[in-house]
Amino acid sequence: MNRKKRVWAALVVIFLLAAYVRIDFLRSVDHEMPHDSLNYDKMVRQLLETGVYAYNGETPNALVTPGYPLFLAAVYEIADYKEHDPLPWVRYIQALLSLAALGLVYRIARRFSGELTALIALLIAAVYPPFVWANGAILTEVLAIFLLLGYLLAQIRVFETPSYGRAAAAGIWLGLTVLVRPEFLPLIAVAFAFQWLRDKEARKRTIRLFVCTAAAVVLLLAPWWIRNAVTLHQWVATATQENPFRAGTYPYNTFNDESLVDPAGKTEKELAIARLKAGFTTQPGLFIKWYTIGKMQYVYQSVYRGGGHQPYYPVIPFDANLLHRALVLSGAIAVLAALRRWRETVTLLALTVIVMSLIRLGFVADYRYNVTMMPLIIILDCVLGWRAVMWWKGRRTQKTVVSNPIK
Repeated sequence: MNRKKRVWAALVVIFLLAAYVRIDFLRSVDHEMPHDSLNYDKMVRQLLETGVYAYNGETPNALVTPGYPLFLAAVYEIADYKEHDPLPWVRYIQALLSLAALGLVYRIARRFSGELTALIALLIAAVYPPFVWANGAILTEVLAIFLLLGYLLAQIRVFETPSYGRAAAAGIWLGLTVLVRPEFLPLIAVAFAFQWLRDKEARKRTIRLFVCTAAAVVLLLAPWWIRNAVTLHQWVATATQENPFRAGTYPYNTFNDESLVDPAGKTEKELAIARLKAGFTTQPGLFIKWYTIGKMQYVYQSVYRGGGHQPYYPVIPFDANLLHRALVLSGAIAVLAALRRWRETVTLLALTVIVMSLIRLGFVADYRYNVTMMPLIIILDCVLGWRAVMWWKGRRTQKTVVSNPIK
């Protein structure tokens, strides 16, 4: 069997394994519905039956961006939700998206390393437990991971083989990603600032590519902006939800402790700002630690276990936290290694991890929010491993040449 056939055989085996654990998980456990999932379900039924777009309310609002609700609405209609339970349909379609995301992991990893390294990244992502468990949750993570990886692959292609068509495609991917998870909007600035710095000879072209990508993002977001202006009579760039900002001001998630500021008569944003002022003034040590090390621990130290399911589904035959922590710790090294050779395109993945981790410091800390970064961390880990092997082989070859000089 030649190399190409072996690679295809490995791809088939890994994708069959990934499909098996995802489908078996969905079929063999009872799925719980946390309050966010219940809110989405209620929201979508209300949207389909009354035309009112409102999250956790009955009058129009813009608390969440429309990407995931519209995805759910489409699936509910396909499933004929009035006659059949649409949630299994959502979960199985999410499993398909999860498999598609694995294909993107493989393609991105292959651009920066060899076939074997890409296959290893694919295998890890195939059995990384949160990527399996997340399919059972009626939450944004699976769709967001798929769209984010699609955007990053499109953006990498723009930088490696520039064209306005590719730039527009990257903007469409990013626009869709932002409609699902608005915190990713700053990535357009991160990506093009990176390209501006590393390619001094083509800065005018970088600006033109940026304009093209930004125009595509605007095109995707414009209907949402118009809806908010017409219906709510206000400008809303992404979403108006303030709860994650407020919840992030409670050190170590002590949500019931209101001793710092009296919440009476304050909006969530006003309360959050008041808590930040009081906290950094009266308890600076606690708040500085919380907004640095503390939140990073909450976001990255333990594995995300999905939206809830019973009984526990063991994707791998050992503690999932062991794999997760190994990936995160080696990922920190991989990010630093990528920054050291910062002009290479792979650095865009490291910058994405860094920027999104910093953005999350401003909001509620939860293991759930790190899961969108884990495909990038897995890729960076495998690329670092591949480069370490190449370095070691180079050193061995050099030693062999020195010890056996040509006479």
